[in-house]
Amino acid sequence: MNEKNGKSRREFLKNIAVGAVAAKVGLLAAMEAGATESAGAKSTVVIARDAQLYGTSAKPEASRVEKLLDRAMQTFYQSDDAVTPWKKLVRPGEVVGLKVNTIGGPGLSTHIVLVEAICERLQQAGVKANNIVVWDRTNRELDRVGYKLTATGNGVRTLGTDSKETGYEETVSEFGAVKTRLSKLLTRTCDCMINVPLPKDHDLAGVTMALKNMYGVNHNPQDLHENNCCPYIADLNMIPAIKNKFRLVIADAMMACYQGGPMFSPEYTWKYNGLMVASDPVAIDRTAWHIIEKKRAEQGLRPLAEVGRPAKYIVVAADAQHRLGTDDPKRIKLVEV
Repeated sequence: MNEKNGKSRREFLKNIAVGAVAAKVGLLAAMEAGATESAGAKSTVVIARDAQLYGTSAKPEASRVEKLLDRAMQTFYQSDDAVTPWKKLVRPGEVVGLKVNTIGGPGLSTHIVLVEAICERLQQAGVKANNIVVWDRTNRELDRVGYKLTATGNGVRTLGTDSKETGYEETVSEFGAVKTRLSKLLTRTCDCMINVPLPKDHDLAGVTMALKNMYGVNHNPQDLHENNCCPYIADLNMIPAIKNKFRLVIADAMMACYQGGPMFSPEYTWKYNGLMVASDPVAIDRTAWHIIEKKRAEQGLRPLAEVGRPAKYIVVAADAQHRLGTDDPKRIKLVEV
């Protein structure tokens, strides 16, 4: 890309994004109104919640997590039983990757109990256990959260890209402002990917959820944080290996973060007690943005745009160049169960 033209494009998109996030009250009101307008809605986001998810424990109860997952998936796929949604999502013989998020450590990472429930339903749908790969950037981060690392064998495989068995491609992939090398777990091992992120505040991007979780599949995420990570997050998700292998977002919203993210800050973390499901990563990220902004307002914090952290990459991801999904609340069908 011509550097001058690239800079101009980014400035143009920046101006659009800033203008879009400036009218905070209008945005939040539109999200509330858009959730009720099913007619003409293009993207469905399901939110399933259980106020008793944690019971009296510090950890969510496995049986309740499984029921919550079933409720979310059956609602999204309009199914009467728990296994049919998974048969619609994947095919026997495919290697299914579950891209989790473990950078936040034990207090703010994709819950193992949710991943176990997903793996169980995938196997019931005909996917062999060793055709399921749970993965993230590093073995260290996975191990710190409590995932059992297993790169071989007949069971579910769990490993980081930095495992000796994997690593990153030598060939550079690029789109727009992004030039990067992708994890071989994505490019060579997995036939499809289920994105299992968390809704969190981010100290630069404003919000991190489905789209930004892809910063865990490339070798140089540290190079993609300028200008509130925009347009880098949107551009990264346009790379064919990411865009074409993505199937579904199952967001772990049992715990969420409204300030101090993406790392664990207990004073800014709350139990949202939910799961979110969507096939549109932009729509689900827009919804997560709304949830975080609402919590910030409840806690007396200013909107992200006012503190210099607008999640403007979400607007860019929906623009005419990217078309990764919709960020228009009127075109998002929000289903709460």
